[in-house]
Amino acid sequence: MNRLTVPVAVLAGALVLAGCGSGSGSDSGGGLSVTGAYMPQPMSADMAAGFLTIVNDSGTKDELTSVTSDEAGSVTVHETVGGAMEEVARLPVPADGQLVFKSGGNHLMFEKLKRKPEQGQTVSVELHFAKSDPVVVTMPVKSATYTPKTGH
Repeated sequence: MNRLTVPVAVLAGALVLAGCGSGSGSDSGGGLSVTGAYMPQPMSADMAAGFLTIVNDSGTKDELTSVTSDEAGSVTVHETVGGAMEEVARLPVPADGQLVFKSGGNHLMFEKLKRKPEQGQTVSVELHFAKSDPVVVTMPVKSATYTPKTGH
């Protein structure tokens, strides 16, 4: 494989995902898809948050087990209960339901960023599940004060 094959394949994949709509992800074939993905432009050069909704159109429950991104040293999953944020190893994705990541609730934490994402750029993540194939998501970087119109 020559040196250009991987970057060209990554770019082609990003363009395909961009054609699915802003912040959408690929369908894993297991009934999972992603909507409303975005990252507010981070204030810090080494840490950021990410938000999205995982939609499960199958009759089988699943679990989000991890998230990876070439943009960060690590991506952790957090849930907020009663105003307290806590890192968790996995979150359920209910059958015929949704797992919502939103400001003040469940969210992704990007730590040890390799570059500070700026508004208008994108960040790619891969969501890993207990049962379904991974889903790659392209998250647009929005303004730090962005509030989605969809209400998530």
